[in-house]
Amino acid sequence: MDEVQIVSPRRRILVVALAVAVVVTLAGAVAATAGRWRRSGREVARTAEVPVLLVPGYNGTPASLDTLAARLRSAGREAVVVGLPDRGTGDLRAAAGVLAAAVDRTGAARVDLVGFSAGGVAVRVLLADPVRALQARRVVLLGAPNHGTELAGAAAALDPGLCAGACAQLVPGSALLAELNRSDETPPGPEFFSIWTALDQTVTPPATALLEGAANIRVQDVCPSARLGHGGLVADPLALGLVVGALAGTLPDPPSAGDCAALRAAGAPTR
Repeated sequence: MDEVQIVSPRRRILVVALAVAVVVTLAGAVAATAGRWRRSGREVARTAEVPVLLVPGYNGTPASLDTLAARLRSAGREAVVVGLPDRGTGDLRAAAGVLAAAVDRTGAARVDLVGFSAGGVAVRVLLADPVRALQARRVVLLGAPNHGTELAGAAAALDPGLCAGACAQLVPGSALLAELNRSDETPPGPEFFSIWTALDQTVTPPATALLEGAANIRVQDVCPSARLGHGGLVADPLALGLVVGALAGTLPDPPSAGDCAALRAAGAPTR
């Protein structure tokens, strides 16, 4: 027959005190975890309330961003595609003015901006105004010729008459680009992302998309097998997943090959 262990009153009090301490600690941990989830929920709600304005590229129509806009809307975002005058082939300063009016029409205190190709330069022209920069929360540039493209330079050299408006402004070393890149390439206010592909044959060299002060993301550094070109930056699931994550504030810093599958899944069409 087993001996019955008799616990002294002092030890009994100690055991009870320890048990209470454990319960309180666990309760606090649960509450803290719940608080983090609640904060995450509020963050998601706030993100959904911020409109996203999408800006097409050179000679691009709003329809060229349909796939990207649809993916953002399926994520609960209000996505507005801004049609540019002359389909973005005219003066990029005028394009920035149209974008400014579109921002004002949202009535929102903060907006997110996504600029594709030359549309990214139009976004940067807008944000060169410090007041406008403070209106932007997150900015994603997709294959933007931030330092010009050799394609425009070749066109200007061949026949300057064929390279006017935005084309002339996208020649490396143009007055507009020199102004944008003279000091701070990423003005205070928003968080900047520049997403680009090593296989870009339109914005050349592809590394012209690099922007000082931005999170510069080459898609091949995330998915080494990625074969998307310039147009794929607004249609390929990997690029769309990067945009969705960047705008939501959930993108790893920096995204790597270990995130490839998850980001492709995040950018895949919803059913």
